[in-house]
Amino acid sequence: MKKLNGLKEEIIKFRNVRDWKKFHTPENLSKSISIEAGELLENFQWGDEVDPEKIEDELADVLIYSFLLADAMDVDPIDIMNKKIERNKKRFPISKVKGNSGKFTKVDD
Repeated sequence: MKKLNGLKEEIIKFRNVRDWKKFHTPENLSKSISIEAGELLENFQWGDEVDPEKIEDELADVLIYSFLLADAMDVDPIDIMNKKIERNKKRFPISKVKGNSGKFTKVDD
């Protein structure tokens, strides 16, 4: 498994040698993430047995487009995920949400 920085570099290199950066606007990348997420979800549509390879393929597409969007927005994906995790720790305190799938706003005090 490649280290994260090497993986980010490989994704960017793949895009750049094909001269695709001009197509990778935040809007287009956001659309692509949504489309690929829909294709990921399609694997579970009818509750049939799922093909792990197809799920991995679609999940990889979502992640790759997400890294490209982070690059287009000039943000570090690891940094923004760490920030979000810290916000979520405050937003969803264990004492109020443990074992409960509801949003914090639906959790009784």
